[in-house]
Amino acid sequence: MWIFLAFAIVPLIEIGLFIQIGGLIGLWPTLGLVVASAALGTALVRSQGTRALADLRIALSDLRDPTAPLAHGAMILFAGAMLLTPGFFTDSVGILLLVPAVRRALMQYLAKRMQVASFTVGGQTHSAHRSGPIDVEYFEIDPENTPSRPASGWTRH
Repeated sequence: MWIFLAFAIVPLIEIGLFIQIGGLIGLWPTLGLVVASAALGTALVRSQGTRALADLRIALSDLRDPTAPLAHGAMILFAGAMLLTPGFFTDSVGILLLVPAVRRALMQYLAKRMQVASFTVGGQTHSAHRSGPIDVEYFEIDPENTPSRPASGWTRH
């Protein structure tokens, strides 16, 4: 239902804004603003997307939770789609999503509204609400008798 409303309301908002702004500043300046915002948005998305990808690589190499860099990357990708869509409303949404503080606030809001019920690792589904002890198998590695191999990026030196 929400998707239907978005597809119905957003074009109406865009048409209304085009009419209002076009009436104030004229046709060519209005079209110039739309093209300029797409060009500027593309440059901003490229630079911030590169930074988000670097943050993701760092998180994975340090064996940290990659959730935040992945969420930032997804929002930057969505911002790029909004900026490339012609219109003033979608450009405003895209520009807002390029502000890191706005992305963090949106992530906090969404995190409060989401709950992980289960997750899958290696083909096995696990409940996120496990209580009690967790059975694991392990073996100790003697660093002195381990053959040296190049680091894979998933290990610490």
